[in-house]
Amino acid sequence: MTTDLRPYLRSLDRETLAELVHQQAERDPELRQALEARAMAAPGDLAEAHRLLDAAVTGGNFEYATKVGSVLDTLQRLLDAGSRADLAPLARRTVDDIIAMLEQVDDASGVVADELDRGIELYARACAAHPPNPEELANWILAVEFDGLEIDLAEFAKALGDKGIQRVKSTVDKVLAKGEEDVRYRTASRLQEELAEISGDVDALVAILSAKPPRLDISLKIVRVLRGAGRHSEAIAHAARAFAHDKGPARAPVVDELAETPQDEGQPDEALTLRHAEFERTPTLESYSALKEAATESGQWPAQRKVALALLRERADGDVAVADELVRILLSEDRPDEAWRVSTRYGGSLELRLQLAELREADHPVEVIPVYKIHVDELIAHKDPLCYREAAKQLRKLRTLHKRADVAEEFSSYLAELVETHKRKTRLLAEVRAARIAIPKVAKG
Repeated sequence: MTTDLRPYLRSLDRETLAELVHQQAERDPELRQALEARAMAAPGDLAEAHRLLDAAVTGGNFEYATKVGSVLDTLQRLLDAGSRADLAPLARRTVDDIIAMLEQVDDASGVVADELDRGIELYARACAAHPPNPEELANWILAVEFDGLEIDLAEFAKALGDKGIQRVKSTVDKVLAKGEEDVRYRTASRLQEELAEISGDVDALVAILSAKPPRLDISLKIVRVLRGAGRHSEAIAHAARAFAHDKGPARAPVVDELAETPQDEGQPDEALTLRHAEFERTPTLESYSALKEAATESGQWPAQRKVALALLRERADGDVAVADELVRILLSEDRPDEAWRVSTRYGGSLELRLQLAELREADHPVEVIPVYKIHVDELIAHKDPLCYREAAKQLRKLRTLHKRADVAEEFSSYLAELVETHKRKTRLLAEVRAARIAIPKVAKG
């Protein structure tokens, strides 16, 4: 037979009873959670929150935001604790009060607007926990939206349910049917898109997005929607079409993401097509490497490489930037001789030509001498002491290269002409002497 302990428990003083319950709560997580929820949902908290809202309107912006912030803190604390209390009315009142306040004051600092965003988020959570009448909630959302405030419909989807969603959709359809291009029409268009997202109707959402004027951000959203639905080949095919004429800087990371998307079995290699299109648009070492990876996986690299290098050579004629990329690509493939020939034929940046010269100077000193001479001239042109010192170091290298090429006398002539040209640059001449290079006599004048 089970003994009823309640008479005994009633005989205990509060302190002893509290200690017994606390000890049991420490051993029983469910009991502790239930007690915490009860404690957090104490009626006094809600009453204090309403009192703060009543008093908030009498202060300035900062004081108002502080008091409203305290109310929102209370709401968040109760929601986080899993309170069983219906917090939606308090949250709704708080949001409505903030909206009204924003209509009356100049919130240049944005402090009140920040609290509004937070309040709407908490209201959505409160509605999810204790859904209000769905049609009333839908009417509130529509009123706020058409009054110029954007709300994330997805946050309220659970509380709206089918009835609330249908109420929103009905109003949106009526506004769009009028076809009047105004603020209400634009709001309805955005809500229509959000409704399609909530419903999970991929085809409807893609149709809505496709009807908009072509923009990269819209194309990206279509791609992400298709990918999210597992329709990877469609996503890549859409991206390839959308990017065909786009020159925007956001393309590259998107192409990277799409090209790594798994392909449906039996579908053509859209990833390789996309990589090739991106390489044609921006022929760089990075896009070449990505193309190589995709083509290698599909066993098509030899043919793709031939086409890619032909395109680079064609564009390198007259475009120094492309010539540099071709050189980098050849160097990445450990083909320095071919890279040197490309640099000699098409030109390119001095930085890369110096890199090639360092690779080539051991076996071909005569060929690299002109590159180092150009570097010396460029350093001297800066008229900077540090550049003069670097120029002197390069002159020492040139002297060594001339000796190894058995044309030491040419270096003497070159140095004499250089000194004659820059005879007034005493700091340069001092650096040359410091580099232990004998300076020819300079004619006075």
